[in-house]
Amino acid sequence: MVRDTNRHFKFDWITIILFLLLVGFGWLNILSASHTGTTINYFDFSQPFGKQLIFIFLTFGLIILLLAIDAKFYERFSSIFYIISMLSLVGLFIFGKNVNGATSWYAFGGMTLQPSEFAKAATALAVANYISDLNTNIKSFKDQIRTFLIIIIPAILVLLQNDTGSTIVYSAFFFVLYREGLPKYYLTIGIAIIILSVLSLKFGYIITSAIAGLLVIAYQFFNKKKLRTYQSIFIIVAAIGISFGVKFFYQSILKPHQQDRISLWLRLEKDPEKLEKMKQTFAYNLNESEKAISSGGLTGKGFMEGTRTTGKFVPEQHTDYIFSTVGEEWGFLGSAFVVIVFVLLLLRILHLAELQKSQFSRVYGYGVASIIFIHFLVNIGMVMGLIPTIGIPLPLFSYGGSGLWAFTILIFIFIKLDSNRINEW
Repeated sequence: MVRDTNRHFKFDWITIILFLLLVGFGWLNILSASHTGTTINYFDFSQPFGKQLIFIFLTFGLIILLLAIDAKFYERFSSIFYIISMLSLVGLFIFGKNVNGATSWYAFGGMTLQPSEFAKAATALAVANYISDLNTNIKSFKDQIRTFLIIIIPAILVLLQNDTGSTIVYSAFFFVLYREGLPKYYLTIGIAIIILSVLSLKFGYIITSAIAGLLVIAYQFFNKKKLRTYQSIFIIVAAIGISFGVKFFYQSILKPHQQDRISLWLRLEKDPEKLEKMKQTFAYNLNESEKAISSGGLTGKGFMEGTRTTGKFVPEQHTDYIFSTVGEEWGFLGSAFVVIVFVLLLLRILHLAELQKSQFSRVYGYGVASIIFIHFLVNIGMVMGLIPTIGIPLPLFSYGGSGLWAFTILIFIFIKLDSNRINEW
């Protein structure tokens, strides 16, 4: 399955350079967030920055392998990759190692592997393969259900491992399906449910239902195309049902620490003493992260000069809260640089996806961009306190071999597919 020498390949170096920028700058910030003294041994493999250096070194070998394999191989065996990935998720319930309450890792001696990271790439391949099949019509309800199942199965398996952050990432595939012709009402319903859920928790089901009723009346008044009576009644009843369901889910299904995180985000707690206790317990990382970012100012305190970073005020800063290191030491300008590089990477992948002659390659490209976007949006939003605290890494930036390799696989499979574009008719 290696490259055919009679064919022509042109790798997109803009995407590769953006990838290298994020990995390199990420390592510098991992170094700053994890070093323990004034004298630094860059090859101290007992420290996170040393381990990450090994992961990066191995990544280059992985890239060579991914680019050497024939592009058609990924499409031909996408279903096999998906099945193997699902089996690896199921195996965690038997052989998995519990870390911080989540059973998401296999342990091999002193090394751990998180299969949920690789499952995202396998799911992207499986979705691309199914949608691009000549017998699939995404506007058909039957094919919509089958596509949803491909996405929902790994999401449920990951959720059962108590890894809420990775579960949320699977919502990214709705952007992909929307691009391929999924009816707009799915997106409308999804956005409406999110808004109703937040309003229900914040104001209660009575006010939320009243707002839904007012919106229906306003729609009837301002739009030429009127809703039928039964449609209006159904919308109001559905809004009431969602409000009750959200309350029940929040109070009876979510675990106490998850309730507290949402409560802090929406400012639901009215008791000052309990609120302060919650802040000290569940919002400590967030508070310290916000302080670190705000202390950086315009240009930052300088590389490895961040007092809150070197003082270890933000626990496990080299993982999910790595962006707070950027904010403190590189300031607004450094933070803007990281955001711009991510945006450029996303735009480049989307641009290349639109150029694909193969629907499989286009759908997969949109899957890659959507997964990276959700990670990027949720992580930075969490670090800045804009959304509830959710354990999710910043792609190519946060410490971790599984995450780095999974995103490398995700991106470089697409680079290989794109390079084969000139050989397709």
